[in-house]
Amino acid sequence: MTGSLKILAFFTLGLLLGYKHWVPQYVIDNDLSVYALYVLMFLVGVLVGLDKKSLDLVKNASWQLVLLPVSTALGTYAGVLAVYLLLKDLKVWDVLAVGSGFGYYSLSSIIITELKSKSLGLIALLSNIFRELLTLLFTPIFAKYFGPFGPILSGGATSMDTTLPIITEYSGKEYTLLSVFNGLMLTLVVPFLVTFFCEL
Repeated sequence: MTGSLKILAFFTLGLLLGYKHWVPQYVIDNDLSVYALYVLMFLVGVLVGLDKKSLDLVKNASWQLVLLPVSTALGTYAGVLAVYLLLKDLKVWDVLAVGSGFGYYSLSSIIITELKSKSLGLIALLSNIFRELLTLLFTPIFAKYFGPFGPILSGGATSMDTTLPIITEYSGKEYTLLSVFNGLMLTLVVPFLVTFFCEL
């Protein structure tokens, strides 16, 4: 939860600096977010490449294991489509692009900002941060009423890192590898799915 609060703090600081015009003109004239996106993609590749356990998990995964991230994605899309029925101001593809972040707020929000608009990027950032926060806060309830897979599905892409400790605590240590696999698979597909829906 501390990590999420730090992200919110930096976001709030950015809002304040932008509102007060305390940002160097160079930053305003040149959209640096695309370079941040390149750095993020590079670091994700490095981290996945360094994590031999995650790579072995993917290599040895059975087809049944793939049902976990697929179920997470389908559940997410069902949820965002339900929200779409209430929010007529957004296009269905935009809503699906936001949902395709699966909790990976930093990467998805930058891609959406670059390909669509800053306002939709902001929606993506906040909705994915809220997903992580809800998982951190309500994992005990999810585990109790929806079983050990509930918190993993809720965590989405974050189930391999920030929400993993609390998922392991309430779902059980035997679900750790499943949680990591779910998060890893979703993390890998986020840039492709977000880009796909943004370009429709």
